[in-house]
Amino acid sequence: MLYATTVMSAAHAGTLVMESWRVDDKALWETALIPAFNKRHPGIEVRFAPTTPTEYDSALLTHFSNGTAGDLVACRPFDVSQSLYNKGYLERLDGKPGMENFEATALLAWQTDDARTTFCMPVASVIHGFLYNKKIFKKLGLQAPKTQAEFLNALDTVKRNGSYVPLALGTAEKWEAAQTLFTSIGPNYWRGEAGRKALIAGKARFTDPQYVAAFEYEATLAAYLPNNASTQTYSDSQHQFASGRAAVYPVGSWDISYFNQVAGLEFGVFAPPVRTAGDKCYILDHMDIGIGINKKSRNKDEAYKFLEWLGSQEFADLYTNRVTGFFSLSNHLIAVRDPIGKQMMEWRTACESSIRFNAQILNRGQPSMEQELWNVNAEVLNGTIAAKEAAARIQNSFASVYRSKR
Repeated sequence: MLYATTVMSAAHAGTLVMESWRVDDKALWETALIPAFNKRHPGIEVRFAPTTPTEYDSALLTHFSNGTAGDLVACRPFDVSQSLYNKGYLERLDGKPGMENFEATALLAWQTDDARTTFCMPVASVIHGFLYNKKIFKKLGLQAPKTQAEFLNALDTVKRNGSYVPLALGTAEKWEAAQTLFTSIGPNYWRGEAGRKALIAGKARFTDPQYVAAFEYEATLAAYLPNNASTQTYSDSQHQFASGRAAVYPVGSWDISYFNQVAGLEFGVFAPPVRTAGDKCYILDHMDIGIGINKKSRNKDEAYKFLEWLGSQEFADLYTNRVTGFFSLSNHLIAVRDPIGKQMMEWRTACESSIRFNAQILNRGQPSMEQELWNVNAEVLNGTIAAKEAAARIQNSFASVYRSKR
């Protein structure tokens, strides 16, 4: 209640309050981003007011419901934010200054299903791949793999050596199995956006061969996990790779900053290996965060000025290079200074980008496909279900939503 009162008091006073789940970014906003904005707009005060990530969605909905939401809000991609717009909580942003700096594909995560209305400005995406320990690879005579055969050979070599864990990944928290592994390797099987859109259109089933094959490949990788994978947490996996005890780590680019802080850790990155040499490569370049305006904000003029700045080259450069592993979705040319981040961003040119296949529309059934993916992928890696059963369970998790299309 104290938080809500403070937000409303600030709003009345003309201060822009921005809500977000990115608690880790608080110092950055206060010491770099907001001061940069204030150099151009010294009369507009902005306060960054984050909420713990796991509590953000429910807290934001409560703030909107009781009229205490901030002027600006960080937007989750797709359905969560679209629900807020449908409830009348977010402004329509089409044609507003700054929005012209984003291509149609960047807007996708914050538009209505018919793409006619945009309700949040895109900020950044995250990219998936694999980190590898350079010292271990050098010691064992390995190179960063480009094909699945090379990848499996590298993992086999590490496993035979016996001194290191080949693949630092656990299934205790389940989400990593789905997000940092399956949705990363899968696009090379279902051809990225073509396969994702075919599922949405009802022209493909998850029991089709290309989707089953992705589960089969994932099951193959299970042989290289730690012995205690079923009880290993996300944090355990981070520490395992950071300490030099593991050769490869399935990564979301948000992890780069964590490993950059580990003294003595030398690591490189490679994209999800293609099935066969010469194949077109696909990467997971997932829209992660946007910014919207509270429809009932009492400071809309100031909010639109801030939004315009968020769409600028200056902000894109600052955010991309200060929040390592989060890549601007604007069409500005950004010189990424972090070497691992730079390499991952360059994959956008070499490969075709896709997003997590369940993010748009497919997650609306009950139980949600997201939750089913967590469970199913953990079970595949734990060896308790086979690939075909996993595919059938995912298909069943949204079949009722698309029954009319088949």
